[in-house]
Amino acid sequence: MTEKSKTGGKKQLGDALIEKGIITPDQLTIALLEQETLGKRIGAILIELGFVTDSIIRDALSENTGYSTVDITGTVIDADAIKMVPQDLARRYKVLPLSYNSVQHELTVAMPDTYNIVALDQIRALNDSTLQIMPVLGNETDIASTIEEIYGFNLSIDGILAEIETGEIDFDNLQTEGDQYHHPMVRLINAILADAVQQGASDIHFEPEEAFLRIRYRVDGVLRQVRSLHKSYWAAMVVRLKVISNMNIAESRAPQDGRISLTLIGRQIDFRVAAQPTTHGENIVLRILDRRKGIVPLESLGLSEENLYAIKLMLSKPEGVILVTGPTGSGKTTTLYSILNHINTAAINIMTMEDPVEYPMPMIRQTSISAAAKMGFAEGIRSMMRQDPDVILVGEIRDDVTADMAFRAAMTGHQVFSTLHTNSAVGSIPRLSDLGVLPDILSANLIGIIAQRLVRKLCEDCKKPQELGDLERTLLKLDDSESDVQIYQAVGCSKCHGQGYKGRTSIIEILQSSHNLRKLISENTSAHGLREVADESGFKSLADDACRRVIDGTTSLDEITRVVDLTDRVGV
Repeated sequence: MTEKSKTGGKKQLGDALIEKGIITPDQLTIALLEQETLGKRIGAILIELGFVTDSIIRDALSENTGYSTVDITGTVIDADAIKMVPQDLARRYKVLPLSYNSVQHELTVAMPDTYNIVALDQIRALNDSTLQIMPVLGNETDIASTIEEIYGFNLSIDGILAEIETGEIDFDNLQTEGDQYHHPMVRLINAILADAVQQGASDIHFEPEEAFLRIRYRVDGVLRQVRSLHKSYWAAMVVRLKVISNMNIAESRAPQDGRISLTLIGRQIDFRVAAQPTTHGENIVLRILDRRKGIVPLESLGLSEENLYAIKLMLSKPEGVILVTGPTGSGKTTTLYSILNHINTAAINIMTMEDPVEYPMPMIRQTSISAAAKMGFAEGIRSMMRQDPDVILVGEIRDDVTADMAFRAAMTGHQVFSTLHTNSAVGSIPRLSDLGVLPDILSANLIGIIAQRLVRKLCEDCKKPQELGDLERTLLKLDDSESDVQIYQAVGCSKCHGQGYKGRTSIIEILQSSHNLRKLISENTSAHGLREVADESGFKSLADDACRRVIDGTTSLDEITRVVDLTDRVGV
């Protein structure tokens, strides 16, 4: 299919991108040559080459044709969506249901002709008039073949389990990439992965016990058990998970790492897979890497205007070190990627050294550290320094050698970003001293430190007002003039799965390097002394930012006390 036919006969996509200055004629030529070899859509090739992001392509196609596109190959279909479009209708109009969002009552369907109003009306008539149908462009051949494959097979988790119970598991077919819909175990793994993504999980835990398998999702930072299966299922599930993540299926006594890339609910989702031998079998945990969630605009991180201004001020300095600190799972990577995305232009060379690369970004040179090549963070920085970088991202400062190399890069005129595991922004300074960074070097090259945590956001559909007592007013530091402040507490409803919370937001504290602070750092002043000077200059702590989010109704007091220590506010 030619580029023109895919854009509805209007202006070709490549030409439209050139006119907007998004790509160059040379880049389009490269993509067209790749298209002759691969036969893929020109938009998909431009994304793979790193010339554009998927969001840019979606916007361009939306402007040119009014609709987005989807690559049907490898897409995991939503069972609820299939129920809404009968097979005969799907065949007649070449309509492939992809996913259904029950909260928004929205059905996404792939069509070769998104202007087929008759097909859309037929689907709406079979359901109800309030159904929102989101058509996306798809390859006609892929749609037709997928319709023939998908219908007739049960795609729900309960239905697949019932199917497995009535027959034997074919382990030979599990060890191949094919038979996506014919083998029930393949459909079971796909259904679990799709269910986890739809529920907004960040991790999936497969935990074998003596007699059963426990499946848990980590949603908004809290683990939630979703299934318990008979232990007999686990052997086949392990094989399938290892096959699609490129692990060794014959190895069960040593830890293994892998990666999965699938199209779920209409978009590309990556999974980082880790297998760990335990007393009852291999424990497997999947980290869900959703690119749409991973790269968030800086203005969408939930920062206060003051903190947003402080970050942009730090980014304006051409050389030095900016650190993001916090425990595992506190959103450090998301913040760093948002910062890189904010400064990412064709005028600067950004290079990263990560463990591993989680979210591919266009125009940024990203490298994973490799034990096999004996390249850690320190060796990676040394190598990157010879690549003429303007900005360097070091995934984590773990040891004295990495710390020394990071600050050496800053001393030679580079902007360096990295993460550090400390509890507070001020606490990062003595930690760096422990790692051997000399006080004078630290004071001269440190731009600032961002410490952060993630707190769950209250569900807007069920949160209810909470009475403000003396303790609450003390914790929030409210005076008598602030009598009209209203805070809320969690309740729980069907839309938040009874949790009372839905989604997360960041709370941060920013320690900016100032003349007085640099002087104290060079004198090797204690953390307590540094904090006193910071407070005098208007430093807002994690607790201050957390209370701001309670007062504006974003989260609850119970939630921030789970994450941040507020005892100093009551004199404890």
